[in-house]
Amino acid sequence: MIPAVHKRGTNVDGLLRYLFGPGKCEEHVSPRLVAAWDGAGSLAAIQPPVRTSGRHDVRSLAELLEQPVRSGWNSPAQTVWHCSIRTHPTDRHLSDGQWGHIAAEVMAAVGLAPHGDAAAVRWVAVRHNDDHIHLVATLVRQDQRTAWAWKDKLHAQQVCRDLEERYGLYQVSPPGHGSRSWPSSAELNKAARLKASASTKAAAPREELRRRVRAAAALATDEADFFVRLSRDGVLVRLRYSAHTRDEVTGYSVGLDGHATAAGNTIWYGGGRLAAKLSLPRLRSQWNGVRPTSPRTAAQLAAQASAIPLDLYHQATQYVRRATDAFATAPTLAVASAIAYAAADVLAAAAEAWEGSEAGPLADAAEAFDRAARDRDRCLPAYRTAPAGHLRSMARLIASAGTPSRDKDVAIAVQLIYSIAALAESLAVLREAQNRLHQARAARQAVAHLHLWTPASTASATETQTPRLRRQPMPIEFPLTDPRRRQR
Repeated sequence: MIPAVHKRGTNVDGLLRYLFGPGKCEEHVSPRLVAAWDGAGSLAAIQPPVRTSGRHDVRSLAELLEQPVRSGWNSPAQTVWHCSIRTHPTDRHLSDGQWGHIAAEVMAAVGLAPHGDAAAVRWVAVRHNDDHIHLVATLVRQDQRTAWAWKDKLHAQQVCRDLEERYGLYQVSPPGHGSRSWPSSAELNKAARLKASASTKAAAPREELRRRVRAAAALATDEADFFVRLSRDGVLVRLRYSAHTRDEVTGYSVGLDGHATAAGNTIWYGGGRLAAKLSLPRLRSQWNGVRPTSPRTAAQLAAQASAIPLDLYHQATQYVRRATDAFATAPTLAVASAIAYAAADVLAAAAEAWEGSEAGPLADAAEAFDRAARDRDRCLPAYRTAPAGHLRSMARLIASAGTPSRDKDVAIAVQLIYSIAALAESLAVLREAQNRLHQARAARQAVAHLHLWTPASTASATETQTPRLRRQPMPIEFPLTDPRRRQR
């Protein structure tokens, strides 16, 4: 349930004419009042009548709402407060009575019409569609005092999180608890102006950096290896040192060559600003906790590449299946989270090795799996959970092996992807049991993307050494299984 507090205005009559009119695309069907202020009387008495032309006459209702404004002592310059509340497309349709209760709860939460306050502002709730309502209020109380709605957006969000749980609706992740930081409108507009690509979120430098840092973190064995991988991938790195201990690194920032301000200064993004799990403390807990004294040499990297087993994908498939069994019987949620995070690393490594810079179904699945695996509490480091440690080792080997070229490897790679899909399905069941339905939906999105993946032919893979994957269209929305809905 998403509340949107719109910009305040001065013309309540014009706003009501729009809400009770046909809409921009004739989308307003049967506009009606579902709630109003205390003392307004019956809704049928103040409902705008229909003229002979078929339009609603909102003049009387607008007059009632404007009466306190005209008699107010210190009326503000903008007196009209407008908020729309919309449910998720997968939610059931609520009745007018339920919407009326939701409207009253929101008005009380934002402080404009507290429960039991007969002198509060005048307001109405208009419904003209099945999935949303509009709240319209004038910001002068009936006792002639001005109503100041402080932090109305925050309070509206908070009460909607509570109403989602009370009505069994799709639950939105609370603010500040997302798995990633999305690009702002300014970043997207700048990316579009520079013609980086189409106006999508993936075109923004923040998204490109997050993808590269995420891949490097999934494959790195320690802190130094992480920064070496970022440098090899063309990412600019700036370390942040402690103010008390000069040699102690406390954080890092990343940037892209050419992405700068008008003055020519590089635009830096902190790791934690890209995604919560990409902060340096979280990454250190993911590794083995030992800080090396020097970066890995080229000889060591070559030795690692030569140690790739011939039956790599078969071993990886077996480890994923064992991890799925361990996930289903995990003694604590921390162990389950560690396994889920490690599986997300395997998927990110496969997407980077098999699809490269051209994102395909595996990259989409890795994004969705990462959102589903996110945990508000810190999970156990991978090295403390055997299945998670094995998965992260397989992720590094898959990245070193590159695209499978033999027919046998391609066939087993398909089995590996389907094994990860089975783990994602188990993760979806866990998130549903936790009533974290947005993450359950993300897990099922990952399953759908994984089932869309088809490997390239071995001939083309051998000739180009780069994957050529067929990306098929898929629906945006997926059905969500909510145990509470099955009881209704």
